[in-house]
Parts: sequence; C-alpha cells; structure tokens
Amino acid sequence: MVFMLAVGYELPAYARVEPAQIAVVVNLSDPQSVKTGAYYQQYRHIPAQNMIYVHVPVRRNLGKQAFKLLRRQVYRKTPAAVQFYALAWTQPYRVDCMSMTSAMTFGFDPAYCARGCKATKRSVYYNSDSAAPYTDLGIRPSMLLAGESEKQVRAMIDRGIRADGSFPAGTAYLVSTTDRARNVRAWRYPVILRALSSRLKLRQVATNALKNKKDVLFYFTGRARVKGIDTNHYLPGAIADHLTSSGGNLLGSRQMSSLKWLTAGATASYGTVVEPCAFTQKFPNPGIVIDRYTRGESLIEAYWKSVAWPGQGVFIGEPLAAPFAKKH
Repeated sequence: MVFMLAVGYELPAYARVEPAQIAVVVNLSDPQSVKTGAYYQQYRHIPAQNMIYVHVPVRRNLGKQAFKLLRRQVYRKTPAAVQFYALAWTQPYRVDCMSMTSAMTFGFDPAYCARGCKATKRSVYYNSDSAAPYTDLGIRPSMLLAGESEKQVRAMIDRGIRADGSFPAGTAYLVSTTDRARNVRAWRYPVILRALSSRLKLRQVATNALKNKKDVLFYFTGRARVKGIDTNHYLPGAIADHLTSSGGNLLGSRQMSSLKWLTAGATASYGTVVEPCAFTQKFPNPGIVIDRYTRGESLIEAYWKSVAWPGQGVFIGEPLAAPFAKKH
C-alpha cells in the first residue's frame, strides 16, 4: 500500500484532540519530568484529574516486568474520557524489544517486536478515521514530551501551541538520498506529489542534506546521520524524521538521534529503538501524515496513524499541535 486518500473523507466535528482527552504521565523520580509536566499542564490547560504521577527508573530501557506494573498503575489512575497519553520524559524510551510509546499504547506484546528482519503486528490505528481511539479501539496512543534539555522541551511545547490554527504556508520536503538501504520511502514520493500537490507546496529533492530552507513544514529523508538540519527554519508544528535503524535510541548511538530534529526546531519526530531492517511499514508513511495533518488532525493522530507496524518506533513531540484545525 502506498497510502489511501479517503475520497470525500471529512474530519469529525472535533477531530482536533482536546486537553480533556489527553493525560500527562509525570515521573516523580525525574526532576525534568516534573517540570515538563507542570509546564505542559499550565500552557495546554490539562485538567488536574488528567495529571498522573508515578515513579519510574530513569534509564533508557525499562524491563517488561517493571513496565507492566507501571502501565497498570497508569491505567488505574486514568479518567475514562482520556484517549491519549503524553509521557513527560525522555527516558525510558524503550521496553525490551518495544518502544515506550508503543508499549504504553498496546501493552507489552512480543507480537509487536522482531528479533531480526521480520514483520510485526499491525496497528489497529493505522490510517484509521477514529477520533477516539480508546473508545473505538481500546488503545491510547502515546507520545514522549522529550528533549535534550528542559529548555528544549519547553521550546518544543511552545512551538506546538503556536502552531494551532496557524494554517502555515510551508513546504513538505520529500528528500531522496544516495543511501539505497535507507531511501526506501522514496518510491512513494511521486504518488504523494500527484495526490496532494493541490493542497500544499511539496518538493521532491535529491540530496543528502537539505540546507538553508526557510519554510520547512515536513521533512522526510533516509540517512544514518543528516547534516545541515540546524540551517533550516522549521515552522511551528513541523514534522521531520529520518529512516534509519536506531534514530529512536534517543541518547546516542553511531546514528543520529531523533531528538536532533527537535533541537533543530521541529515539533515532532520518530525513530526505531530496535533494528527494523528498513521495512517501510515500520516508519511513517509521508502521504498519510501530510494528508491527515493538513485535514486538521492533531499531531499525535496524524503521526500515529501513518505507521502500520509501530511496535519498535518511538514517537516524540508535542501531541496536541494542530496547525490546520480551526480554533474553537
């Protein structure tokens, strides 16, 4: 499947996620998490009953048994109306062979994992029209409020807030690189251009490093490390990611961490925490992200719905950003 544009598809009246629909999970063992949670609650007007406080070991990989205890505790404290989670920390970002955001969404399930080059379980949320995933599908999609520093996280949150209802006249850059192993999404680009070019400006660019662009709204590429990302200007609400094996290893590896996109000015990114073997299904489908985001869905909805096999991938960013939703 390349991607599907629903002919005549219209967003529900309140497709944009509301503050009452998201719970913020704060790690009391992590001072930055506490500050991030408080900041997000204040500026996104999160109801007090939607603030969930837990103690989580501050480490990259949380074992599955400890995670299962954590998730049960979080779910017990979650109001029934909540449809999504914002996890107010950078680490842990992995649960054994799953990402933290997928494990929190689906529960720990080896079917979403892969040791070696194998397919994983498909997300029931993939390209779904549901505006209430917990009510409709029994899952609460999750995203990390992550960053390289407290200052960076606050800046990312601020960009998400500024994005709301801004209807930015930015460009979607579909970048094709010389890295044959990681350039596997490029075959989708011509179809995306034909389907969506009437809605916003799209450019298919052949380069290993997009530089000095002033209007970046989307940036999709495939490289282990992407040079020059800090020379670009990313509009509030911008989404950017690079298809590679360990971009979801947020605190460093031989490949570029997905956090670098947020530091450069993007509002959200994605990367895998376990070797995905370049299955395109394990990474965001640019056509679906662009289509749903520009139709008014919130960032967490559009980004999550674009990944068919998300078990190994971690979503980071400001989940409520909605640049193409009318304010109400």
